[in-house]
This record gives sequence, structure tokens and C-alpha cells, in this order.
Amino acid sequence: MVEILQKAIPDEMLEPRRLPGVQPLGEPWLRVDDAYAAQMAHRRGLIADRRAEVYWLDGAAEMAAAEVLVEALALLPGLGFAVEGRRCVCPDGVEVDLEAEAPLVVLGKLVQEDICIMEQRGAEHVLVAACLCFPARWLLSEKAGRPLLHIHGAVDHYDEDMARRVQRLFDGVQVGRPLWRFNGLPETEPELFQPRSVLAPPRTRPEGAAPYWRAERQCIVRMPESGAVVFSIHTYVVRGAAG
Repeated sequence: MVEILQKAIPDEMLEPRRLPGVQPLGEPWLRVDDAYAAQMAHRRGLIADRRAEVYWLDGAAEMAAAEVLVEALALLPGLGFAVEGRRCVCPDGVEVDLEAEAPLVVLGKLVQEDICIMEQRGAEHVLVAACLCFPARWLLSEKAGRPLLHIHGAVDHYDEDMARRVQRLFDGVQVGRPLWRFNGLPETEPELFQPRSVLAPPRTRPEGAAPYWRAERQCIVRMPESGAVVFSIHTYVVRGAAG
């Protein structure tokens, strides 16, 4: 078990909101925080050792995945990265070859965010690609190629009404006008990589005060060329309660 902690949960992620709690995003959808070096070492290790568990791509989504990398690279210089040609030096000093591997694998070695790509197929948005190193008790293999309702099927309070509201958000998000939300739960362990099958026994809530708090900053971003939607997840873990 790896303990990687941030010093604090950002203040804007401590305000109570009614579900789904989505609002306009007025800053970049990527972020670098004080746990960058440690989280990235963990991410790169997972990509190297457990790639089949953390990376998946529908062949029809190759162009969308390439576009996501291009859009992300445009933000990186403002976040402390040095990008030149096919070379990127990260804030932790690690150099990444931008053309050595599949776009989402490369992006997974650059940024703290997990990246899920959704495309509209018929009336629903479907998960068509992902680099997911820090799942919060779900399996990428069980969600790959599935629509939003299936992906959120095991989430508390995610009923049919909520499903319709979330689908409308993905339908309506516009290029240049991203959205974001957050969640948070008490945790008994700090490990970021927590895959869990829907077939596993239900999770039991910790009794008393949990030793950790885990929160996610989730952004919803429409790509300008492909029209695909990026669902990015920046994970925070702190010791004790959120506030």
C-alpha cells in the first residue's frame, strides 16, 4: 500500500453542493499540486507494470485521443512543464517522449489526472478510451465501451433522474466552456489505485472517524475537432477529515 498525500483539499472543494454539483470551470482543466512527484512516480509504475488494467482504447477513438493530448500539451507550459518538439520535461524533472507511445499513455505519464474520453453513440455518451491509474473502487475493464448509466450504476444516489441530468450535461457541454464538479468520501486506506469489481461484496463504511479523506476534482471538457468529451479526474488524499 502506497501513502501519497496532499497537504490539504482545495477550499473550493469543501463547499457543500447539491448533486450533481456541476458549475462552470474558470481555470485550466489540468492541475499540478504538491503531491505531483509522488503521484506521478506511482502512475508511471502502474502504466509500466499493469498497463492492461489502467489503459484502454477503442480503435475508433484514436483521433480523439490524439486530440486530447494536443489540447493538454497547450496547457502544460503554464503549469511548469517545458515542451519542445517531441520532448517534455515535467515539473519533477522527468523527461517524456511525446511520440514514443499511444497518446493517452503519454498523457498518463505527464499529468496527475486520470483521463476518460466519452463519445456520443446514438442517444448516449459511451466510454471509448481511458488512462485510469487511480480508480476509486471500480474497474476500467467493466466500464470500457459502456454508456454513462452503466458506468455510474453502482454509485450511491445515481438513480434514473440523476442519469438523465448527467447525460444532459455531457450533451450540452460546449467547446471553450468546460464544467467541473467534486466529490469526497472518508477512506480507511490511502492507496490511490483501488480497482474493485461490481461483483465484489458491497463496501462497508468505516466506523468512527476514518483516517483519510479522498476527493476528486472532475472536469468535463468538449474537444473542438472531434467533439469528444474528456472527463478528467484529479485525486486528492489527505489525512483526517476534509476540512
